[in-house]
Amino acid sequence: MPATIPLGPLTPHLYAPSKERPVRAKVHRLRTDQRVVPHDHPWAQVAVSATGVVRLTVQHGTYIAPPSRAVWIPAGVQHAVSVVEDADLRTLYLYQPAGRCGPDVARSDENAWRQCRVLEVSDLLRALVLEMDTTPDDGPQPAQGIDLVRERHLSALVLDELRRAKPVRLGVALPADKRLRTLCEAVLDDPVRHATLDDWARNAGASPRTVARLFRQELGTTFVQWRHQVLLAKALAMAARKLPMGTIAAELGYASPSAFTAMVRRSVGAPPSEFFQ
Repeated sequence: MPATIPLGPLTPHLYAPSKERPVRAKVHRLRTDQRVVPHDHPWAQVAVSATGVVRLTVQHGTYIAPPSRAVWIPAGVQHAVSVVEDADLRTLYLYQPAGRCGPDVARSDENAWRQCRVLEVSDLLRALVLEMDTTPDDGPQPAQGIDLVRERHLSALVLDELRRAKPVRLGVALPADKRLRTLCEAVLDDPVRHATLDDWARNAGASPRTVARLFRQELGTTFVQWRHQVLLAKALAMAARKLPMGTIAAELGYASPSAFTAMVRRSVGAPPSEFFQ
């Protein structure tokens, strides 16, 4: 079982964003198999992994965050963090005026920011995140004077990059039904343990017909399509470790790299070389 980090040491209240300091940054250095217990914040946040890979799970889905991606979590959404690979996790907390949902986005874009989403991380955004001050409010020298002015300039650029960041079709929906949730979490833990719905259903003590019906009712998709999203998330984490495409395909149970490439193209409309870039 993963180790559990109690919520206390996370001290999010010491990084509260405000109109004067609209973007606050915190760094977490987490070890593989550690887990941050479910919690939420009164402000939106962006999780960016400078190194390593983390998985953020909310009520209705789970999201992988390697260095090339960021996960947007709206205010008030409870989430847990699991560490797939030792990670230097940078968390940005965003101040939002009353009634706003995104990083000062246009009103027409508000609805898109009401849900968790995976975003591309540009080289500039990554550099900006690493430059942000991570000193807590009770630190020895809170930002002031010229340092505070610099932080505001960096914050403005961070928000602009977030507005420009392209959403990525990567995220694994999770059901509310307890029976299906248990099966889905087993697939997330080891997606190649079984290859067919019949085997997964048998392992869960349910009939394949029942499981197939629950996938349609709860998630609006088939088991095969849903499992492909799980495999993509796992492949993304492996690609972040610079593993060759042939190795990734083999470890995910594909007979050849070309078969894996075909799955990626069908799922995201791009070849692995582009998707994992």
